[in-house]
Amino acid sequence: MNALDNPIHASLESLHAGFARRAGNGVRYPADVAPFFGMARAGDDIDDAVATLLAPGETVLLLGIAPLSVRKATLAAFPELAQMVCDAPLEAVDGPVIQALGDAQRQDVLDLVALVYPHYFRPRTMEMGRYFGIYQQGRLAAMIGERMGTPNAREISAVCTHPDFLGRGYARRLMAFLTNDLLASGLQPFLHVSHENLRAKSMYERQGFRVRRNIGFWSLTASR
Repeated sequence: MNALDNPIHASLESLHAGFARRAGNGVRYPADVAPFFGMARAGDDIDDAVATLLAPGETVLLLGIAPLSVRKATLAAFPELAQMVCDAPLEAVDGPVIQALGDAQRQDVLDLVALVYPHYFRPRTMEMGRYFGIYQQGRLAAMIGERMGTPNAREISAVCTHPDFLGRGYARRLMAFLTNDLLASGLQPFLHVSHENLRAKSMYERQGFRVRRNIGFWSLTASR
């Protein structure tokens, strides 16, 4: 199996092993880092892992691999996501200065994602990788970051633009910047996007990303 077919588990077994919280056949990120849970094989029993790693009523998300059955939690399937990859450098996009985002910009990042990307970002998500942004008029106008990864690949995530700065090409500029940087480092850029998010998916395709596969996406909610 390609590591990207089971990206959460692969990431927690390699690049993000330091984040891994393990029990039985399950592994997860800390809740304040990311709401992601992984397992090696769909046939594995994860009931002990759910009981140990999840708080009662807590919901985590799975990609690529989900349990065939689980007694101590409720599994719900979402529509499959498009997993997209890029194989060649993208055309550079001119625009304002791109700067690295760190602790000094953390609140600006949290404010922007709370406005336009609230579902998966947590207080410590920025610890998962590098983040970059464009400031305009003293405000964080757009940002991009790295999330999951393996020794050979990195996930691009949190591509978002403040509503006041849409239509200026900032997301395309950031995408080209980070994608090309990853490729120059010998890493495969990949990302996940809903097929229903036509605007974002079309932008990625126009820039040079391709759909590698459709990938399963589930929520797992521990029993109370």
